[in-house]
Amino acid sequence: MRIADFSRFPYGRYPKHGPFNGERFRQEWLMPAFRSEGTVSVDLSGARGLSPSFLEEAFGGLVREGLRPETILARLEVRGERDSSIVERIQRYVREAGFRAAH
Repeated sequence: MRIADFSRFPYGRYPKHGPFNGERFRQEWLMPAFRSEGTVSVDLSGARGLSPSFLEEAFGGLVREGLRPETILARLEVRGERDSSIVERIQRYVREAGFRAAH
């Protein structure tokens, strides 16, 4: 799935932040993909301004939806981004959400 097909300019955490927020992306795109078998491939190319709040809500929110961080990280393939720090941030958001859920 390409985030740019959801929106070229995804922004914010919740619906109050706009129509292309992280909660909506998680609920409508990521969760259905994780309900199926196999790798969940997310292509970041073409999306601009991937804010921390969008990324944390979309990917860290998977843990709050009941998925285990280990499962997410094992099945998630993030591609299309030349800046590896965004991929590392996504992984960190998933791990941190798992830590908070455990404590």
